Amino acid sequence: MRILAITNMYPSPSTPTSGVFVEQQVMGLRSLGINIQVLLIDRRREGPLTYYRMGPKVKSAIGNFLPDLVHIMYGGVMADRVTRLDGLPPSIVTFHGADLYGENLSGLFRKLVSHYGVLCSRSAAHRAQGVVVVAKFLIKSLGRDFDNRKLRVIPCGIDLNRFQPMDQQACQQHLGWRSGIFHVLFVSGIGSLHKRPELARAAVECLAAGGVAAEIHYLSNVPNTEVPLWINASSTLLLTSLDEASPTIVKETLACNVPVVSVDVGDVAERLERISGCHLAEANPANLALKLRLVWERRERLCCRERLTDLSNIAVAQQLKTFYDEIQSRSTHGRQHGTYQSKRHALTP
Repeated sequence: MRILAITNMYPSPSTPTSGVFVEQQVMGLRSLGINIQVLLIDRRREGPLTYYRMGPKVKSAIGNFLPDLVHIMYGGVMADRVTRLDGLPPSIVTFHGADLYGENLSGLFRKLVSHYGVLCSRSAAHRAQGVVVVAKFLIKSLGRDFDNRKLRVIPCGIDLNRFQPMDQQACQQHLGWRSGIFHVLFVSGIGSLHKRPELARAAVECLAAGGVAAEIHYLSNVPNTEVPLWINASSTLLLTSLDEASPTIVKETLACNVPVVSVDVGDVAERLERISGCHLAEANPANLALKLRLVWERRERLCCRERLTDLSNIAVAQQLKTFYDEIQSRSTHGRQHGTYQSKRHALTP
C-alpha cells in the first residue's frame, strides 16, 4: 500500500519539536510495511498563502508517487484545498482539535481566521472518504449532518520504548535539579497563553505558601529525545490548558508512571479515569494546589503503564492500516461502479 501523507508540521533541523507526533505516526506505519511518503506544506516558513499555492506541488507528488490513498494529517485550509483537487485519490483527514473547534484567540481578525479554518475543516471532512479524530468529544464539531460511517476515533500514539519509568534521582541529577523538592512539570513556555502558564505558576506558588518546597519547570523547546528525562525527573505533570484535544504529554507521562494533575480538558478525564494518584482539578490556583498537595503527600509513582498498550505507536498504526484497508476496499468498489476516478488518472493541472 502506498500512502501520501500531507502535513503542515514535521521535525526539521530548524524546528526539531514541530509535529513530532506526526513523525511518530509515520514511523509506526512504516514499521508495518506501508510505503508512505511525506509532503510537508511548510506554513511556518512560507506563510499562510502557501496553502493557496500548493496545488502544483501536491499534484506533482501524487503524479510521481502514485499513492493508493492520501492522508492529510491536519484540517483547516490545507485539508480543504487538498480535498478540492480534481482526480484526487481517496483521501483521509485527521483532525487534532483546534482545527475543528477553533481557538480562543484575542482580536477580531484572529477570531475570524480561526472560524474560517473551522469551516474549511468541515468542508474537507464532508469531501474526504475517511475522517479520523483524535478524541471522541471532537465528533460533535463535525456537525449533525456528518456521515459517521466514515469516521474513526484514533488518538495519536506514543513510543513506549522511550517513554518508560526511569530512576527519578538520576534524571534530576542529569538535569541539575535540586533533590528534596516537589518538581512540577509544565509543558510550554510562558508565552503560550492558551496553556495558561500564569495559572500553573499561581498554583505552584499557592502550594509553596502552604509549606511544600515546590518548583515549576517549563518544558519548552526541549529536544524530544530528552523529554523522557524531564518527565521522569518530575514529581508530577501539571496541565492547565484552556483547550486541548488529546494531549500527547499526558499519555507519555502516564507511560512513565508519573502522576498527572489537570483541569478537565480534551480527553484527559478519560485518560485519568480509575488511575489512583492522578487528579482532575478546577481551573483556579487553590484547587490545583490542593490536588498537587495530594500527589506530594502520596509520594508514590503510579502503576498504570500497562494501560497504555493500546496507545503505542504500533497499535495506533495498526488501527490506521485497518482504516486504510477499508477505505481502499470501498474506493475500489466505487471505481468499479464509476464513483471514483482511477488512482492512476493524472490530476487536472
